[in-house]
Amino acid sequence: MTNLAIFDLDHTLLDGDSDYLWGQFLVEQGRVDGESYERQNRVFYQQYQAGTLDIDAFASFSLAPLAAHEPDELYALRRRFLREKIEPCVAAGAAGLLERHRGGGDTLIITTATNRFITEPIAELLGVPHLLATDPEMRDGRYTGRITGHANFREGKVLRLRQWLEHGQVQYAHTTCYSDSHNDLPLLNFADTAVAVDPDPVLRTEAERRCWSIITLR
Repeated sequence: MTNLAIFDLDHTLLDGDSDYLWGQFLVEQGRVDGESYERQNRVFYQQYQAGTLDIDAFASFSLAPLAAHEPDELYALRRRFLREKIEPCVAAGAAGLLERHRGGGDTLIITTATNRFITEPIAELLGVPHLLATDPEMRDGRYTGRITGHANFREGKVLRLRQWLEHGQVQYAHTTCYSDSHNDLPLLNFADTAVAVDPDPVLRTEAERRCWSIITLR
């Protein structure tokens, strides 16, 4: 029997959005059409903040560059991205929070709507062994630009978590979930203990109404 410590990634453990930063990085590297890609990337980000994001449309947009490049080239770009964009934006308090749960013997999980190609090395950087993310499809050694399974977003985070628990036959006594976003209210409602981390205005209002803890990692 274990306790689960479940963490959103973007704007929670990171002081930034890894998906959005990846898009900016691709623009900087000339791997996508700069002006139009940046404009559409910003629109999707604004929709996410507003709670109106069409996750399937966003997945098609965000995964298209993976299908357009060879995997070895993508992995080289990702190593630079991790070093230049992600390492500087790990939230100041993230390591301490993770270590507190790790030291308590909890099972640590990152759950994120951002795709696994981007987030897998970030989970490794943070020392979190379990990652639930939107999974990009790969066939014949190349990314297809589509997702496989359910997107790990909103209610999908709860669905994917339940599937992970059932598949691994994980027996748990208590769940603590951390997030910054009102998009994660289904996940926070699932948790035994919900913690709002540097929350957006909608989540802050809900956390105050329900007497959830509100913390900052920045």
